[in-house]
Amino acid sequence: MKVIGNTILITGGTSGIGFELAMRFVALGNTVIVTGESRSHLDDATRTLPGIHALQSDVSDPAAIAGLYRSMVKEFPNLNMLINNAGIMRKINLQAFGADLQDLTREIEVNLNGAIRMAVQFLPQLKSQPRAAIVNVSSGLAFVPLAISPVYCAAKAAIHSFTQSLRIQLRNSNITVFELAPPITDTALFRGDLNVDDVGVKPMDVRLLGKHAIDGIESDRLEIRPGLSNMLKLMSRVAPDFIAGRLGRSAGNMLARAS
Repeated sequence: MKVIGNTILITGGTSGIGFELAMRFVALGNTVIVTGESRSHLDDATRTLPGIHALQSDVSDPAAIAGLYRSMVKEFPNLNMLINNAGIMRKINLQAFGADLQDLTREIEVNLNGAIRMAVQFLPQLKSQPRAAIVNVSSGLAFVPLAISPVYCAAKAAIHSFTQSLRIQLRNSNITVFELAPPITDTALFRGDLNVDDVGVKPMDVRLLGKHAIDGIESDRLEIRPGLSNMLKLMSRVAPDFIAGRLGRSAGNMLARAS
């Protein structure tokens, strides 16, 4: 997939991996549109990166997705790449008394349902282009769960599976379906609720992650697994109990602190 001359929509593109991708794609001469829920974050993004377009939208709201689609096809008729990046990640103690069941599955609504709905909603627009792409951002934790973030990992594992099915269904179309599975990356998402002790590894610099992503898309590498993510997929096949146990140590620490 060429990485110049595209019109690209990035959900959750005001910070972290999404914003890093936006910066790189703008530098390559693409038209880039980012979405986010926070108006102030969108304004900050446009001030930091002149030339991008910023639209307020919530990927967990089907009506907002439909409205976004109507706006996009009217204002950006050449849209040919969708990057489903929006996501949240939380530490959750499933044994905590009084858990809010509505809030418990928030990662499912944002990380999984949002990406599925966005992909399906934008298929007609992407099919109308000579060459198009969908990039679903999963995680190295799609292959082996980090037990302190159980809902996040479940959502990302489902994104991995959904992306495989979407790729098969679109294999005779003009749309290339990529999966970007980042390792733990040094962004606000990671720093918000986790730390190095929780994961036991040093996070990847987001700039390096961005380079891996662009290189992978340009070389048509359908499953882009930078750094530790590649090892996690391998270990999930050859020694799944061992690697899950290693990552599960942080859950034991969390439960010990809660007891």
